[in-house]
Amino acid sequence: MKDPSRVLFIATRQIGDVLVTTPLIEAARRIWPKAQFDFLGYRGKLDMLKGNPEVHELIETSEHPNLWEYLKLFNRLFQRYDLAIITQPSDRAYFFGSLAALRRVGVVVQDTPKSRQKSAWKRSICMHWVPVDYFEQHVIIEKLKLLEPFYRAKGLDLFANPISVTPPSGEALTPVLQSQLRQPYIVLHPGPLNGYKRWPLAYWAQLIKDLVVLKYQVVLSASPAEQDLALNRDILSLLDQEVTQSVIDSKGQLNLPQVKTLLDGAALYIGVDTSVTHLAAACEIPTIALFGPTPPTNFGPWPNGFVGDRPYQLRDRTQIVGKVCILQGPGDCVPCRKAGCFDTANSKSECLDLLEPSQVLEAAKKMLGRSARLS
Repeated sequence: MKDPSRVLFIATRQIGDVLVTTPLIEAARRIWPKAQFDFLGYRGKLDMLKGNPEVHELIETSEHPNLWEYLKLFNRLFQRYDLAIITQPSDRAYFFGSLAALRRVGVVVQDTPKSRQKSAWKRSICMHWVPVDYFEQHVIIEKLKLLEPFYRAKGLDLFANPISVTPPSGEALTPVLQSQLRQPYIVLHPGPLNGYKRWPLAYWAQLIKDLVVLKYQVVLSASPAEQDLALNRDILSLLDQEVTQSVIDSKGQLNLPQVKTLLDGAALYIGVDTSVTHLAAACEIPTIALFGPTPPTNFGPWPNGFVGDRPYQLRDRTQIVGKVCILQGPGDCVPCRKAGCFDTANSKSECLDLLEPSQVLEAAKKMLGRSARLS
């Protein structure tokens, strides 16, 4: 099997889905040291790859391309690559992959008879495909398995090396934020993409009060989305003036490379199941992730340097692996992998409602203590 000279990686989803492809890119570089790697994804979702030394070009497309954009992409991609690596099971990702190269590998969903039938054409156009397993297979392992036939052909073990996620290069913080920061500080990110991953506002407020008592400054991180900005404003409204003097609201004004810089200086990060939580783990700072319906076995923040294919158990109230701590609420249904109790984007999740601030505070003390002993 001839080594490819030009490879296109495709991830047409969210920011976190782009970040978790970085171990795949690194593993591909080990076997194709001279190949050119390009990356195709949605506009505004590729900041996680800024400064990545393995990526030659970032190719952006809108989430809903018009005819003119499709024509430009056709001209840009058509049979320009020796291999397309399709890291998402969407029809659009497969369309771009079939356009770009004659040789393709990809992930497919086939957990039900209906999904197996719908994905038949995707399997038929791939020289190798990997099934999605939302409970028992971590998403990073899923991506890495796309390279199995190539590693096998060279007589190499795909999982012999430690696996790490590569964060973007950092950028300088805004002068205003830089002037407000003092050490030690803890970064909190309360806002997930979907409401069913939220932790109650009153719990965030209580946690902030407890951290301020411990003499930490608290920085509230947020995306520029109005729902995230409003969430942080609501949390601040629950605090008295004395506590707010030790809290900085970033107001969604930081891009991801700047968030990386902010995280690098933090004593601890605490967040919900969202892309910034994965970024914090990639920055190798003590990280606490609050998980509800999502299985940590599938999408828990990867503990950098872990050797193996399963860092987490499906269910455990507290799991600490390396510098990552995953906390889950109680309940026999945890994790259900539904969109909350009512299976809708803005549903409540009782498991998160029952994850008390005292459990998070104790985990914070433990992670800070571990960090102090290791430094």
